[in-house]
Amino acid sequence: MSQSLCIKCKGKGLCGRPRCPILEKFRSIESVVPSSSGETSIFGASPPSVFVGRYNYPDVRAGPMIPPQLAGDEAMKLEDPKALLKMNIQDVISSRSQLVRANTGINVKKARSPDNPLIERSQELALSKKPVDTEAWFNKPITNKLKFDNVLTPMGPSGDLKKFDIAENPTVPKKVDYLVYDEDALAKDVVSELWDGNIPADHISRLLSIGLLGQERKLVPTRWSITAVDDMVGKDLLKEIRDYPQLSEVTVLSGGVFGNHFEIILIPRMFSFELIEVWMPRTVWSGGSTWIEADHEDFGGKSKYSNLAGGYYAARLGALEYLRSIRRQATIFMVREIRPEYWAPLGVWVVREGVREAFNREPEKFESVDRALADISTRLKTPSSEWMQKAALLPEVRFQRTLDSFF
Repeated sequence: MSQSLCIKCKGKGLCGRPRCPILEKFRSIESVVPSSSGETSIFGASPPSVFVGRYNYPDVRAGPMIPPQLAGDEAMKLEDPKALLKMNIQDVISSRSQLVRANTGINVKKARSPDNPLIERSQELALSKKPVDTEAWFNKPITNKLKFDNVLTPMGPSGDLKKFDIAENPTVPKKVDYLVYDEDALAKDVVSELWDGNIPADHISRLLSIGLLGQERKLVPTRWSITAVDDMVGKDLLKEIRDYPQLSEVTVLSGGVFGNHFEIILIPRMFSFELIEVWMPRTVWSGGSTWIEADHEDFGGKSKYSNLAGGYYAARLGALEYLRSIRRQATIFMVREIRPEYWAPLGVWVVREGVREAFNREPEKFESVDRALADISTRLKTPSSEWMQKAALLPEVRFQRTLDSFF
């Protein structure tokens, strides 16, 4: 299979093979991570965490994720990006492998069905902001197969759920408690209000995925809900940012996490956004040569789903958070260079946190876009002649004068 298809697919099965050959190489990790294989019941503090699969949609597998024998504080780290960032890739995989996926089959439109108490308890669990002591029983012994994905954080073994109990009352934020029971509000409006109420993105996507938001309530595959929340929050931020004054100077920021390096140029113009992804050789998906792709949107926003998938919306969200914090709008040009250090897929949260890490650093100011480009080229390992060919908005920004430049 061509490596370009591998990068576009990232394990989704576009090649038609029953198992992704790239993800199969991570099966060897199963022998060195903590295992619950063979167990028919488990007890532990869920971070809290739930999972809704996408295979065979609309008939999917869904349920809670539980780390056996793990207490509250330690369990919480499994869902906390800030805690995961302190680990190396192997430690992230080992830690997350403790989360047992307790699954039951259900049609996505039956999220409200009183006939499935397992989903009802999963919804109760999803409301909580703190770990919840949970016990689960399985029809068969748990199988120790890890799950890797380009959007999802790695997950551990899975089992067919027979019975599921919550051993304590979930701790539910008032904003969540109020909005979950508002069935007249649109999902996008609820997501926006939850975000403004400082409810973390992972909590919001958990509520959306398990069917607790909006008017037409149904289960949403977890990988879809993560990108949907990034997109909805980003669009909501844009409504505000478009009314801000323009940035006054060309600004450069750089940084990253886990071998995902970001170079970002903010240009004094109306909002637009362009992301170029550079997958260097010997990264998780790229094989033996470099793969480069790009996507962008102008002031009017994006109407079609990005060819860069969830990473595009996660990167855009990090940039929009920064513009909102400084109350300015700008054209954002971003290069994400994925380096060989990124040898296993950890999920799209890596992109979001990598962009945030870059924006937390001290910015540099430049007199022109060309000088800013020359500066970021010194830190990127891929020659600019290769990735500049993919830029669509940047040539216009560099050479087209705006009305403001005449005054």
